[in-house]
Amino acid sequence: MKPSEIKLPPYLKRGDSVGIVAPARKISREEIEPAAAMLRDWGLNVVFGQNLFGACDQFSGTDEERAADFQEMIDNPQIRAVICARGGYGCLRVIDKLDFTRFLFQPKWIVGYSDVTVFHNHIHTQLNTATIHATMPINFLKDAESTDSLRRALFGEALRYTVTNQTMLPNRAGIAEGQLVGGNLSLLFALQGSRSDIDTRGKILFIEDLDEYLYHVDRMMLSLKRTWKLSDLKGLIVGGMSDMKDNTIPFGKRAEEIIWDAVKQYDYPVCFGFPAGHETRNLALRFGELVRLGVGEEDSLLKSE
Repeated sequence: MKPSEIKLPPYLKRGDSVGIVAPARKISREEIEPAAAMLRDWGLNVVFGQNLFGACDQFSGTDEERAADFQEMIDNPQIRAVICARGGYGCLRVIDKLDFTRFLFQPKWIVGYSDVTVFHNHIHTQLNTATIHATMPINFLKDAESTDSLRRALFGEALRYTVTNQTMLPNRAGIAEGQLVGGNLSLLFALQGSRSDIDTRGKILFIEDLDEYLYHVDRMMLSLKRTWKLSDLKGLIVGGMSDMKDNTIPFGKRAEEIIWDAVKQYDYPVCFGFPAGHETRNLALRFGELVRLGVGEEDSLLKSE
């Protein structure tokens, strides 16, 4: 897929309407209201999904209800961005219930991270449309820099980040240009072989994860490697590998070391410790956008082209 083929939805302007939906885990009005107030402060009109505060076991409603909310938002011509309230688990249960026909004629920004990786990869693969990997309403108050980076991403401002590697594992230095894709490692693994599976060739891949056993990180990275998703990258960005778990008999390596083992034979730049994912700092990334990545052993620069 050539960069020119990726469609960028229109950037937001004051007075636009955005929808908030919960396609995965349930959420309360009390958890949403501070974020809604902040969006209104940005000059946006906020529309809640009909089932936003519903509940069906751990989900915000049945699969049908959650899909209906998402469908309404992508079909509504007044809604300019669809912001997922939180992650958890559930997006994989609704993706095949959605009809993106109208979305093709009026693309809009889909926002979220973690479980929302399902939407990012499906929309990139099937619809050639950019999306935004960023903090979600449940986390808006956790870090002002992260939330403001989402505002800048939505309103079309250039994204430029200089970050310092804190992982104690040296980066692999180099410069790369390409489309930025990826998301949560567990979801990239789960989507393999489906029509939402991402093509990573010639692109810069971002990965992050939370609460995984180290042996499972190894299994997922080896699976990506065996399906040629790591061999033809322009670059690799490793975000937060947060709250990793180990067995009674230790695996023997940290998550970043496991990732390095999977890619050390290649020659593209690798950036460790990028502040995105399940960390307090979760800087917004426009997936599908052409970016330039400059990696030094300690510091890296990522910017929109």
